[in-house]
Amino acid sequence: MFYKIRRKDMKYGNNIEVISQILKVANGGNATKTKILYQALLSYNQLKEHLVFLTEKDLLLYDGNTRTFKTTEKGLRFLQIYNHIEDMIKEAE
Repeated sequence: MFYKIRRKDMKYGNNIEVISQILKVANGGNATKTKILYQALLSYNQLKEHLVFLTEKDLLLYDGNTRTFKTTEKGLRFLQIYNHIEDMIKEAE
């Protein structure tokens, strides 16, 4: 049986975790809005707000020709730091 996972049912919630999810989805490049929306479990309004923020901060790059997003080098550095901190927290638990 398939159950739909809602964001409020997950441990996500703060912006850093959402940003991390978006950057992970777009890491391979060629990530459409729809792909990011479903894989990061966001509403369309949340998606729009985060995509604007991430592109303004140069963490995400938008290709107007293919209408896709890609994580920038700065975004990849963010993910490395985020993953390192997440690992440190897990070790402490």
